[in-house]
Amino acid sequence: MRQFRVLVVDDEQRILNFLSSKLKASGYEVLTASNGIEALEQVEAQEPDLVVLDILMPKKDGFETLKELRTFSPIPTIILSAKGTNADKVKGLSLGADDYLAKPFSPDELIARIEAVRRRLSPDGKRKIRDQLSLGDLVIDFKKRLVIVRGKETRLTRIEWLLLSELAQNAGSLMLYSDLLTRIWGPEYRDDIQILRTWISRLREKIESEPDNPRLIRTIPKTGYIMDL
Repeated sequence: MRQFRVLVVDDEQRILNFLSSKLKASGYEVLTASNGIEALEQVEAQEPDLVVLDILMPKKDGFETLKELRTFSPIPTIILSAKGTNADKVKGLSLGADDYLAKPFSPDELIARIEAVRRRLSPDGKRKIRDQLSLGDLVIDFKKRLVIVRGKETRLTRIEWLLLSELAQNAGSLMLYSDLLTRIWGPEYRDDIQILRTWISRLREKIESEPDNPRLIRTIPKTGYIMDL
């Protein structure tokens, strides 16, 4: 069984060297790229398990790279940014990033974020789940990981699928913000409501007939979400 393979993308060689040594010491196999073009080539050729992607880079910045990456791969991606603004965080998440980490950061925090993604990739198989659920124009086949909206198959990102699965498996029950954040992203994210709102909005755009007036995923103000039966 091969090691978990991480691709680190940054235009600063010292950062690549530093993160490579820290990740290797933690048991990861590490690939590196110094710009977005190299990163996309590495993803196709080496098939890493996760990408750590800097935003400010020459030739193709992190946002452009992530946008192109999402046209052919759902690979988990953690964005790094020296800006650290909320607008950049929302933009990164909207483009399909799984997480966002502002510079400067500690390597231990990055490793903790990577581990959180790994936990999401290996969900607890002991929990009993239903095989299929139909809610109006929405049909979810959990075994095939298939989502049909108004008769057409709809592709979801991994995070969108995990969110939909949690809400659908608990349809009719209120899911607290903290519970959804903990189950999808891990306990260290239980208070990060902004990341949850961003992904719920993306999910609604794909499954709701009127995303601005949602009927499938209902917001319970200051509390959580409920998928109505």
